[in-house]
Amino acid sequence: MTQQRSAPRDCPVCGDRLALTRLSCGACGTELSGNFESCDFCSLSPDDREVLRVFLASRGNMKDLERHLGVSYPTARARFDGLLARLGIDRPASPPPKVDLLEQLARGEIDVDEAMRRLG
Repeated sequence: MTQQRSAPRDCPVCGDRLALTRLSCGACGTELSGNFESCDFCSLSPDDREVLRVFLASRGNMKDLERHLGVSYPTARARFDGLLARLGIDRPASPPPKVDLLEQLARGEIDVDEAMRRLG
C-alpha cells in the first residue's frame, strides 16, 4: 500500500487557498468532480493531528498535553501555538495581565500569596 500524504492547503505558485475539486475511490476507481469543502485539519502533519487529538481528548488541559508529549510546559505551549498558527488561528499578542498571572500561578512560578499581592 502506498504511503498517505497530506494534501497541500495553499497554491505553490500564488499562495492562494487551493480548491478541492476531485475525489476518487481507491477501491473501485469511482471519481467525483465538483467544488467540495476542504478540511483544514487534513493538511496537518500526523504529529500536529496527534497534538490536536490529545489536546481535545484532555478537554484543553495543557498539563495533559505536556505529559503526553514528554516535554516542558513552555515547549508544549509552543507546539500548540505553532499548530494554531498553521490552522490560521491567531493567538492574542499578549494575554491580559490577570490571565498571565493565573498561568504563572498554575505553573508554580509564583505562590498564592504573591498572586494575591499582585492582584491588589
